[in-house]
Amino acid sequence: MSVPHLQVFETARPFPEKVDVAIIGGGIAGITVAMFLAEAGISVAVLEKGRVAAEQSSRNWGWTRQMGRDPVELPLTIESLNLWRDLDRRFQINTGYRETGITYVCRTKREIDEFTKWGEYAKAAKMPSKVLNGPELQDLIPGLSTDFKMALHTANDGRAEPGQAVPEMARAADRLGATIVQDCAVRGIETTAGRVSAVVTEKGTVKASSVVVAGGVWSRLFLGNLGINLPQLKILGTACRVEGVADVSEMPVGGGDFAFRKRLDGGYTVAERSANVSQITPDSFRLFRDYIPNLKTSWHELRLRIGKTFIEEWKTLRRWQLDEVTPFEKVRVLDPAPHQPFVDNAMVNLTRAHPAFANAKLTHTWSGAMDVTPDAIPVISSIERIPGLFVSTGFSGHGFGSGPAGGRLMSELVRGETPCVDPTPFRLTRFRNTNAEA
Repeated sequence: MSVPHLQVFETARPFPEKVDVAIIGGGIAGITVAMFLAEAGISVAVLEKGRVAAEQSSRNWGWTRQMGRDPVELPLTIESLNLWRDLDRRFQINTGYRETGITYVCRTKREIDEFTKWGEYAKAAKMPSKVLNGPELQDLIPGLSTDFKMALHTANDGRAEPGQAVPEMARAADRLGATIVQDCAVRGIETTAGRVSAVVTEKGTVKASSVVVAGGVWSRLFLGNLGINLPQLKILGTACRVEGVADVSEMPVGGGDFAFRKRLDGGYTVAERSANVSQITPDSFRLFRDYIPNLKTSWHELRLRIGKTFIEEWKTLRRWQLDEVTPFEKVRVLDPAPHQPFVDNAMVNLTRAHPAFANAKLTHTWSGAMDVTPDAIPVISSIERIPGLFVSTGFSGHGFGSGPAGGRLMSELVRGETPCVDPTPFRLTRFRNTNAEA
């Protein structure tokens, strides 16, 4: 079983010879940049090695939230929610966005302490997050187990449909004049007098004065070939779709060990919350020092695995010439196998939390690879050593919700416009060493 209902994007535009901005990657990070640049009248091409939104952009839970975010990332997330609310009208598309609110329900002392603390922060920041107890919680989610003593509810969070949102955004960008080329891997860049002047793809060269690397989990490998060290690892998440469940809630709900979101197709996307697979690879050792601080607080969310992926990545080319076949041409769509224990656990945990899921029918299971930085904050930045080169990646599992603002911010950085939020926290140079090893 695979990802359900990914809309197909197609276009008749010819391969471009020259654009103002070339974007590497057709997920939400790249497509939103193209959409905002095209709206501003900038000529832009998106070059995608596989298909639009075929990797993590269509495999996430579909939550659009500010609740629980790192305060450093919160301004970007708030801006993104403001954009989500108007995207469909502004670009004449249908992303499936609904402002339903989101609720985290708490059962253990650790969960209660975590969200009570964040609720206090939200109150000080004048955010519409509210702590609920007892009867209020039952009124909000009828039938929820009484084991849950407290909840944090944010009324202006929401949800959208991953399988249709980014293809719809791609159609908007296309209507505005952007060229989106699929099945076209970018092998590298060319420079003139030290500045970006073109991208070289498997189908030919595209002249461009600016290039945005928005390749998700592939961004580290691409930049490494340019001598740039982007500290980023892959984390694998698993989710599933179920049907045959009576209406439980219009809003996404998360507990300590489960999460669900109602889908527009009548089913629910379900996952075990805070459960991800971290495959041990050569990069795990190369970047171990960078990730030590984060591991101290998030190790309980990870299931470490070592297997054939280690050997595959050990053998993967880290350096290549522009006339050579690259790793990007060998894996058009990264489609990791779902971790079945996470599916089983999610259904057991969810049924315990709400009996309406007891007879749910499982229809699809899937996995996706998330691009995670050491501090779980994205990189939305110019690359100072190569003028005209930019990167937007490392959204660390938050990319669907934060994607529109990430795209807008990157479009403003490329154009030299006043940014919608302070870009300082997202600079690549915040990391200790950005020079790649040979």
